[in-house]
Amino acid sequence: MPTSPKGKRVGFDPDFLHVTLADGRVISTPMAWYPQLREARLADPARHRFICDRTAIEWPTLDNHLSIGSMLATAAPERKAA
Repeated sequence: MPTSPKGKRVGFDPDFLHVTLADGRVISTPMAWYPQLREARLADPARHRFICDRTAIEWPTLDNHLSIGSMLATAAPERKAA
């Protein structure tokens, strides 16, 4: 049974949320997907912690939680049937 990806580091730029995984991969998803993070004060998104054995990220001051597995599941663009 595959294990859930574990986070190592979280970073931001104006357009993307970046999560470095323990295995060295980096997931980048658009900040537009996370309005609460995007609209937070500049310092708030940086105040995060890993939870659930490092498989999710929590921003306690924003009451926001994000599963790393869900970032991977939604990272690929949807394809329309031909």
